[in-house]
Amino acid sequence: MTDRIVFVIPDMPGGGTERVVALLANEYCRRGIGVTILLFAGNERAYPLREGIEVVCVGNPSGGSIRERLGRIGRMRRFYREHKGCQIWAFSVMGAVFSAVAAFGQRHFVLVSERNDPNKYEHPKIRNLSYRLADVVVCQTKDAVESFPGAIRRKAAVVPNPLALKDVSPYEGKREARIVAVGRLSAQKNHRLLLEAFVAFARKHEAYVLELYGKGELEEDLKKLAQSLGIGERVRFLGFCDNVQEKIRKAGMYVLSSDYEGISNSMLEAMALGMPVIATDCPIGGSRMYIKDGINGLLVPVGDAGALSAAMDRLAEDPAYGERLGREAAKLKEELAVSKIGDRFLALSGKEEVYYA
Repeated sequence: MTDRIVFVIPDMPGGGTERVVALLANEYCRRGIGVTILLFAGNERAYPLREGIEVVCVGNPSGGSIRERLGRIGRMRRFYREHKGCQIWAFSVMGAVFSAVAAFGQRHFVLVSERNDPNKYEHPKIRNLSYRLADVVVCQTKDAVESFPGAIRRKAAVVPNPLALKDVSPYEGKREARIVAVGRLSAQKNHRLLLEAFVAFARKHEAYVLELYGKGELEEDLKKLAQSLGIGERVRFLGFCDNVQEKIRKAGMYVLSSDYEGISNSMLEAMALGMPVIATDCPIGGSRMYIKDGINGLLVPVGDAGALSAAMDRLAEDPAYGERLGREAAKLKEELAVSKIGDRFLALSGKEEVYYA
């Protein structure tokens, strides 16, 4: 069977990793490369995929069930055996672990893409064992590479996330009195910090509202917190939105309040849209890798509500300054085009001559 790329992820609900996989899969399919997305813990598909992309589901959420996990590994092993020429591109830690077991004794090129802060993973020994068995480990920042033992660092490469802004262009005009944030409503993203910063900001800027795009396990807790802080009427929880770029492009500013990140896709998209962006300077360095503080965005310390509120004040009180930041940030659009990032992944695979034949 001809070579194909098999992306391995748990599921495809709305999220940064899933969006990257969808972008790369669509780009490779457009080029005539065989693409499969192998899902091992569900069968959602939040992002559109080109006709011709094969989606295979080999398992459901395990809920801790050993039987479910073993069944999933068995089905993965059959799939890999039937697709002897495929390359395995695991875009999750558990995808790398399950694939290492499922493909044991078979010959496959294996690429692992580390999507978050390696220091936050609960079982590093298991992860590192599976990463050592991979041919290439792709990280999003140099800090992430340095988090791993030497055996993994020696096979690591840094490749950023791709961007695809569809037909959405940077907005030119007076910006609306909205602060927007896009991301899963989880502890990592620290929306609590953003709500606390907005309290002080809102007292000075009565026209502004805060819009949170995304779903997650903390949604109800955050709604209650907004009410208890007295800002419930000015905070909007807007859920997952597949055209979020169009929804946010006219907003006054974008804020990333995370405690840690790989690289935030939504932050990069906001920058490429020419929006004024504020981000926490969080591990593993994804924000400072792209934001030059005071030139194309603003960086604030992790967990510092006062500093975040002050940065928001600065942009609200000096729109011309925000526009200058946005114009510089928009230059990322070409640098991170999905075609260029797709080329960089292919170069690591060692199969360019096959794919471009």
